[in-house]
Amino acid sequence: MPTNNKSHFASKSLAQWLSYLETIHLTEIDLGLTRISLVAKRLNIDFSFAQVITVAGTNGKGTTCAFIENALLGDDKTVAVYSSPHIEKFNERLRINNIDVDSQSLINAFEQIEQQRGDISLTYYEYTTLAAFLVLMERKPAFIILEVGLGGRLDATNLIDADIAVITTIDLDHQAYLGDNRESIGFEKAGIMRAHQKVVIGDTDCPISVLAHAKKLKAVVSLRGDDFSIEPHQVPACHSLWRWTFGEYQINDLNKPFIPQDNVATALTVLALLNDCSVVFNTESVNVLINQTKVAGRTELISKKSLNSPVLLDVGHNPQAARYLVEYLKSQKYDKLYAVTGMLKDKDIANTFGPLSTLVDKWYLGSLSMPRGATAKELAEKLLLNEDSANCFDNITEAFRMANKNSTATDLILVFGSFYTVAEVRRLLL
Repeated sequence: MPTNNKSHFASKSLAQWLSYLETIHLTEIDLGLTRISLVAKRLNIDFSFAQVITVAGTNGKGTTCAFIENALLGDDKTVAVYSSPHIEKFNERLRINNIDVDSQSLINAFEQIEQQRGDISLTYYEYTTLAAFLVLMERKPAFIILEVGLGGRLDATNLIDADIAVITTIDLDHQAYLGDNRESIGFEKAGIMRAHQKVVIGDTDCPISVLAHAKKLKAVVSLRGDDFSIEPHQVPACHSLWRWTFGEYQINDLNKPFIPQDNVATALTVLALLNDCSVVFNTESVNVLINQTKVAGRTELISKKSLNSPVLLDVGHNPQAARYLVEYLKSQKYDKLYAVTGMLKDKDIANTFGPLSTLVDKWYLGSLSMPRGATAKELAEKLLLNEDSANCFDNITEAFRMANKNSTATDLILVFGSFYTVAEVRRLLL
């Protein structure tokens, strides 16, 4: 039953609330919609005022959301993005018209949830997702973009029926929760689809399970390769330019983006399918969007006088992300590559570092000080690295400082492996 203990929580700060939320459920990850659905019903969660775009995928969710967001804001629409995890502060998880939500709005939402949840135990993620939903119901943006946290079918964001479901890529990650093959993982991500609704799939090798589920629901699918595509420019001297094609749309001479090109193509397809959207689809307009879409911690290059060499920040933490990083690094110019990394122990560490092993000259491994965090020693052991090729540190900060000390202006420091890793270094730099 709902409680009436408002006075006990009225004076809590956002930090105190977040600490409290970490204590009310036994496990950090506990997939399922049963608990959150019960509380959502008591809170009368309803997004009928907005068009909802739900974005799932192994990689590329955040950058796809950001491109769609920028396009809609440029079209003078009100738009909100809910994502996780954050890099610097919790408020980043919900932004409305490109402004992070204020702490008091979140606190007010937490108080409402606490009044209504009764003895229902919610995970940290479920609780904070409901809080974001309450804020969105109050602000009523025309478009809501929901980035799935983990999987799709059982993720808290799937409480909401999407007008357009988006699946960026499908690869191995979170196998303990989603399955140990692409077919199983694909089925979980396909769970965000709704009957007869639009679906955009950006994966170039879509699992059968995804297409079968879409067919069962009679969803209206736009599939990369079949329905939309990207091609390089036909003039050899302009190899960095490319073309996006989708039905009657064809835009040539597009610039090389700061985010993955694949995600730009997926986002453009979503925009073309939206109702009440008047984004201009021509080379000039789309290039403006391409040039302005940068996302913190996604191939983010930082150069400062206080640094001996440039630093590339990337939150990539699985094999697919590592493969993308390899291709990106091949396009960069540097003498030596120093890798600063820390990872969660439940990630596929060996296969994430594997693609980068031939490029990295020196590894700087830092321990992540959290229950799921791997120690630097564990990273070195799994990677079979010896003392000549790896240095181990108690934390990421020490690892980064040593890498910076040993680097020169013509080198490059790559910081990757986890949101936590990038967040710790980014705080040092900005």
